[in-house]
Amino acid sequence: MSKPSITIIGGAAGAIAVIAMVIGIVWFCKFQCKKLSNRNSETGSSNPPALVEWNRGGTSSGTAPPPYRVRQFTLDELGEATKQFNESNLIGYGSFGTVYQGLLRDGTVVAIKRRAGPPQQEFVTEVAYLWEIQHRNLVTLLGYCQESGSQILVYEYLPNGSVCNHLYGPSTKLEFKKRLSIALGAAKGLCHLHGLKPPIIHKNFKTANVLVDENFIAKVADAGVSRLLEKIEEAGPSYTSSVNVFQDPEVGASGSTASEMTDVYSFGVFLLELVTGHEALHNENLGSSESLFQWVESRLSVNNFVDRRLVGSFTTEGMRDFIRLILQCMSFPGRRRPKMETVVLELERIQEREMALTTVMGESTATITPGSLLFT
Repeated sequence: MSKPSITIIGGAAGAIAVIAMVIGIVWFCKFQCKKLSNRNSETGSSNPPALVEWNRGGTSSGTAPPPYRVRQFTLDELGEATKQFNESNLIGYGSFGTVYQGLLRDGTVVAIKRRAGPPQQEFVTEVAYLWEIQHRNLVTLLGYCQESGSQILVYEYLPNGSVCNHLYGPSTKLEFKKRLSIALGAAKGLCHLHGLKPPIIHKNFKTANVLVDENFIAKVADAGVSRLLEKIEEAGPSYTSSVNVFQDPEVGASGSTASEMTDVYSFGVFLLELVTGHEALHNENLGSSESLFQWVESRLSVNNFVDRRLVGSFTTEGMRDFIRLILQCMSFPGRRRPKMETVVLELERIQEREMALTTVMGESTATITPGSLLFT
């Protein structure tokens, strides 16, 4: 073989060796990146795919993750976040226990719910399941703690608090379209819970459990908490209020149990409060939860049924459809009530029509006259 041929062959071999080495380096880098990514996902040092999907407002697979993927807080760091659970940080009471506002070491503001309870594996397992249920219109569960006779849930903190704070006050004004938006957000949150396999029934839905963020996006709080309490307490959850107008009167009657229609009834009472601007419990001449439906029907011909602060911000057609939806959600028997997915569609329809009419005609409405809200 001639010398030039040997040179050509040697050069080609060298080139092949260089290419092979480059390919090997690229493959090695990809392998290390993938390995690092997997490790970060497992330790929680970066957002797992489910969290990315949450932030997009999407849904989760519904499969419970391993408990180690749920953040486990220590009692020391939660004590530090709440000034040792000082009363100055106390912001309320719920079905799970006392609620505190906390500031974590990384600067995150959180809502911390604490109750007395012994360590239970069932608590951790259930928290892991609820952690996976994420939606734009549900308050996000961030983690838990189980130490020193305490069971604690840590949630995202919503700065604007409950809808109650913006609805019952005499000086606060939420225009009709804003109340429609809040109703729609809450409906989507409940609809997501009912769409899970198996569905989750909230069982304690009420206006106080509808929170709003800085942009007034509505989020349902305590999603799955009733289920959690039933798992870890033999007697199931107990509520402090002796009168609960949000509770479906059919529940407990003739052996009836809670269902999706139970939440629909509660949602109807929530819509009623959005329209009247005050607590349903304090409606004059109201005898019991069972008579609430009849009370609404009897008041439709009275001028002061609709919150006076709404005057000038709705159309008669929009208000009539909204009140019709209230009656449908609270109707008896429960099987006649619409499913939450139907409620969402109806609220979207009302909202779209209200936006279109007020854009064309301007935001105005005549004074509601007796009989103007009666339905034919």
